[in-house]
Amino acid sequence: MRGMLFAMLLVFACIAANMAAANADDAADVAMTNDRLAQNFTEHSWIFVNGYLEESRILQTQDGFKGQKIALTTSGSGMATRTIDSEVFTNVPVTIEGRKAMMDEASLTISANYDYRPYTPPLTQSDLRNALCAKNYEVGSVFSETYNIDKDLIKDTKIYQNDSFSVYEISSEIQGTARIGQRVQKNAKTVPSFIMGGTYMGYAQIRSETIVGDTSVLTLPCP
Repeated sequence: MRGMLFAMLLVFACIAANMAAANADDAADVAMTNDRLAQNFTEHSWIFVNGYLEESRILQTQDGFKGQKIALTTSGSGMATRTIDSEVFTNVPVTIEGRKAMMDEASLTISANYDYRPYTPPLTQSDLRNALCAKNYEVGSVFSETYNIDKDLIKDTKIYQNDSFSVYEISSEIQGTARIGQRVQKNAKTVPSFIMGGTYMGYAQIRSETIVGDTSVLTLPCP
């Protein structure tokens, strides 16, 4: 009787050890898979330019021919008003009918009004400049803004970063040249889910908010 009881306890111990090992393997697989997923982000951007603008955006969820890809470029002179809402969201892998599937999405919505006018930059450029760069290595986000001020600059930039997410908010009005750049890439094993670069010359108003990471926070709409 005691022998049977000892044998049953030994079997239960083996089952528990196997379950713990399986759970550890599953957790390791999920962590490794998450480490290769593109970083999540949302962007709300509004600009008004009377002069010249040149900007580009690339969104993607996976490397190569897999996943979702979106590219947008705009350049030229005139008067422009445009609003952009974009996002990349990559979820944890799921199993559907016994097969593993990757739940990811990328979206971009643009509303714009362009009115062509020739633009000639001033012959003399001011040497008054203002620049800012912020990086979050834990999340994988880089934000930069640079201004060459011909006449004036009114700027309100807010940045918040921690180990879970980054928030970048821009509210600028300038007569001169503004350059904005953003990049979102979780680590060297993933693709950059968001690459943005913009140059705005003349008179420009810029309103932008970018949130990077998996944490949901309150977002404020752009005008």
